[in-house]
Amino acid sequence: MGDYFHSLERGNRKVAWCTSVGPAELLRSFGFEVFFPENHGALLGATRTAMDYIPEAIQRGYSGHVCSYTTADIGSYLKKESPLKSHYGMSGHPKPDLIAYNTNQCREVQDWFQFFADEFECPIVGITPPRHVDEVSQDEIDLVVKQFKNMIPVCEKVTGKKFDESEFKETVRLSKEATLLWQKVLKTSTAMNAPLSFFDGTIHMGPIVVLRGTQVAKDYYTQLLAELEENVKSNIGFLPEARTRIFWEGMPIWGKLRMLSDLFTGNGTAVVASTYCSSWVFDKFDENDPWNSTARAYTEIFINRSEKAKMKMLADWFKEFSIDGVVFHDSKTCFNNSNAKFGMPQRLQQITGVPSLVIEGDLCDLRFFSEGQSITKIETFIEQLEEMKING
Repeated sequence: MGDYFHSLERGNRKVAWCTSVGPAELLRSFGFEVFFPENHGALLGATRTAMDYIPEAIQRGYSGHVCSYTTADIGSYLKKESPLKSHYGMSGHPKPDLIAYNTNQCREVQDWFQFFADEFECPIVGITPPRHVDEVSQDEIDLVVKQFKNMIPVCEKVTGKKFDESEFKETVRLSKEATLLWQKVLKTSTAMNAPLSFFDGTIHMGPIVVLRGTQVAKDYYTQLLAELEENVKSNIGFLPEARTRIFWEGMPIWGKLRMLSDLFTGNGTAVVASTYCSSWVFDKFDENDPWNSTARAYTEIFINRSEKAKMKMLADWFKEFSIDGVVFHDSKTCFNNSNAKFGMPQRLQQITGVPSLVIEGDLCDLRFFSEGQSITKIETFIEQLEEMKING
């Protein structure tokens, strides 16, 4: 990850900013170094510095109730402070030559990225796919493909390089191979003695987010998968003899990863799977059909689906990972990735029999998270799950 961040300032290539589930493959095929502001938002949350910067964005008129990735990132830029400087020795946000976004996650990324396009006076291009769909139709894919292709002239102008479909296909191939390895990494925790927790996954997912489409990401997950498969074979888990198995639904609470990880493991509970880490499994990628397959992969993601489609996906995951209970994180500034607001936990329990707990918090803004209250709720929930298992 350090090598990746430093590459953004070497000046060997043009730099494009991109949303985390955006058209990174197309950008890489033009030779861009690709920077992901959401990854920077996660760094601000994990280093617990977000709260130093959110007020700066609020002073600029950004509400404290919109995405805290957005407000923390903009505030960090305005204050000219960042983990990129303190941890990696960079000068700060890498200057973009082009900014690209995809609103498949939320509309907020458009406003967020427009701020920086205005600041850096650089071109900005956007993909706006159909949202909240049940099944993604070919008509919808055709619309997204057209928007992808509309990026080509802008990329050509910025880089001075003509589009080469063979390079695009090669990038898609590398993305596909890395993402399928990542999927296998996550599935190692279907083992009853799971070798990887959700909290581990939030760290190991770094390369599949920022290095998707590179050989580096493929090599990383090849090595990680081999280690985890050996642990499964040797019956070595991150929590031997877990009494209960939990699914985490929603965003991480970045500033409380260690606290929550210790809380669950200290109570003999393994958090073995999540919607979040699975968000970077793009198993529809196909280098032989790069346009349709990338458009479909980026439009079919969990966050962009209807409640009905999400429930089907969750029910399948609960069965695959032998889940005893699910924790819904109701993230206060990430409405689009909070799925406990419209009765989904109750409907899912009726369908699957899996009990649920809703905890309130946020990805970066810790003002919305009560540690004491959350500990009480989680420990009580774990006790209830254990009693249910004992009673059959």
